[in-house]
Amino acid sequence: MRKNSLSLRWFKNRQKADITVVDKKIPNGILEEQEAQTVVLLPRSPSTSKTYFPIPVENLEEENRIRSADDGKLFREEYSSLPGGNPQGTYEEANKDDNKEKNRYPNILPYDHSRVVLTQIDGIPHSDYINASYIDGYKDKNKFIAAQGPKHETVADFWRMIWEQKSATIVMLTNLKERKEDKCYQYWPDKGCWTYGNVRVAVEDITVLVDYTIRKFCVQYQASDGSKTPRLVTQLHFTSWPDFGVPFSPIGMLKFLKKVKHVNPSFAGPIVVHCSAGVGRTGTFIVIDAMIDMMHEEQKIDVFGFVSRIRDQRSQLVQTDMQYSFIYQALLEYFLYGDTELDVSSLEGHLQKLHNTCAPQDRLGLDEEFKKLTNMRIMKENMRTGNLPANMKKNRVLQIIPYDFNRVILSMRRGQEFTDYINASFIDGYRQKDYFIATQGPLLHTVEDFWRMVWEWKCHSIVMLTELQEREQDKCCQYWPTEDSVKYGDYTVEIKADTQCDDTFSLRDLVLTHGPEKETRFVRHFHFHGWPEIGIPAEGKGMIDIIAAVQKQQQQSGNHPIVVHCSAGAGRTGTFIALSNILERVKAEGLLDVFQTVKSLRMQRPHMVQTVEQYDFCYRVVQDFVDIFSDYANFK
Repeated sequence: MRKNSLSLRWFKNRQKADITVVDKKIPNGILEEQEAQTVVLLPRSPSTSKTYFPIPVENLEEENRIRSADDGKLFREEYSSLPGGNPQGTYEEANKDDNKEKNRYPNILPYDHSRVVLTQIDGIPHSDYINASYIDGYKDKNKFIAAQGPKHETVADFWRMIWEQKSATIVMLTNLKERKEDKCYQYWPDKGCWTYGNVRVAVEDITVLVDYTIRKFCVQYQASDGSKTPRLVTQLHFTSWPDFGVPFSPIGMLKFLKKVKHVNPSFAGPIVVHCSAGVGRTGTFIVIDAMIDMMHEEQKIDVFGFVSRIRDQRSQLVQTDMQYSFIYQALLEYFLYGDTELDVSSLEGHLQKLHNTCAPQDRLGLDEEFKKLTNMRIMKENMRTGNLPANMKKNRVLQIIPYDFNRVILSMRRGQEFTDYINASFIDGYRQKDYFIATQGPLLHTVEDFWRMVWEWKCHSIVMLTELQEREQDKCCQYWPTEDSVKYGDYTVEIKADTQCDDTFSLRDLVLTHGPEKETRFVRHFHFHGWPEIGIPAEGKGMIDIIAAVQKQQQQSGNHPIVVHCSAGAGRTGTFIALSNILERVKAEGLLDVFQTVKSLRMQRPHMVQTVEQYDFCYRVVQDFVDIFSDYANFK
């Protein structure tokens, strides 16, 4: 396992293709102790008498800051003061010999008083047992069922529970395997249909997004007296919970939770939530949901009180102090920034609000929104590699250095230290992790590294958003030949065609050849000329056109990372990537969230979308896109 030198508690997972014999995976989140097959339960505090009172939302930021100090010491104290479970709770059913094999972990069991009781199957003793518990929401009794991830031998019981409880929504918070350990059996078919016990499950639809996947199933109970009316069951599978710890940011989880609330019908039975054991991530999700409801209703939160209460229904819900502090992080994120998602039909009204001030050029609302982004802390402690003396000269702008956790790593050249560094960051797309590489315009002495990156990460598309010179300043070194071919170290670049598409961008078809084996790869270079030396493009159509052209090329060449650069690799680069993700979502869902899209980019590379003009441009381009495709059905 190769690890960059990061600050101890901040890590982010990037699952990369192997480009050398070195495993390039590093953890995606914040470290916590590894689970063994028996779930690790943290030691209890000798005294649980300390009381923690509800927190008014206006104090949440300060309370979070106090608890986070000294490496989260007060979070750990508060967490260890929680009761482990219900002192009167019993596990008689779970411990019966016929049921022991149905439990994934021998120390994570449902209480008798709150377990989900299945209909007894004639002739099969104890067939009413499943490792699942009813859990209350903020005000709704038994809003959830917290369950372990199904085992091979319990899949039929799991679907029987879904049917009998009239559940319409399954929330899955684990991957099937993590760290080479089985965490959950795949209880659904990849395509077509499968029958589990008496329940037939057919795949209706699958939507894969960057943080989660939505699967829709047609579920039908096949009884001896004939089949029952089929029902739609939606599984929302959160795929961004790292193998270690908790997610790097709560943004993805909050988007996921909003989708769960939207998808679950009001008439349905309990929402079934499971991870592997059905306590850690499952409890974390349930608490965030309840505390957001409490925040709206009472303008305060009571995490300690709520976790204590639901542990009466299933012991050990919220399994680690890191999950506990992640709940606070998610609630603070929600309180500070709220729900900034818009339906495209309300975009025009929102833009008017952002610009509606006395002076026509004054953008007070917009400035306030953008200021929240510029106030985000830049994590300088996570820029160690780029700030090493040997790498400093490879950076065009000293303020824009890639974070260690998602920097693009090149193969180390034998006997040459620091040759794995390039000023470039992996950036998530709308549907795919690491869909983009945001990088600076190559310097004369980094051109070979640039082409090495293109080769090693199998890139077929390069987007250039600057001219070589602007305002008599060098912005980017020319890294392609004007005619014939040029050699850069081990790489030869040959130009095959140079076509001006319209006023705003040109296309160059390049062939990249590597090494003595003379392996070749086709690369298409999209050069956008529509960005003026000062300010932003006058209209959005050129940007819409180049984004569409790049997407078309990606579909033809396979979805390897798209290299995007301007000069420093932040302002225009961030704007292009933000718009690519925003427009993709507008087309798929008819929804947009400019604020959270840009916020997410800034957590992956500093200064992405650098100015309020660029931020405003993101909104303007979406409006232009909607106007061009004014028939709403065209893109929803």
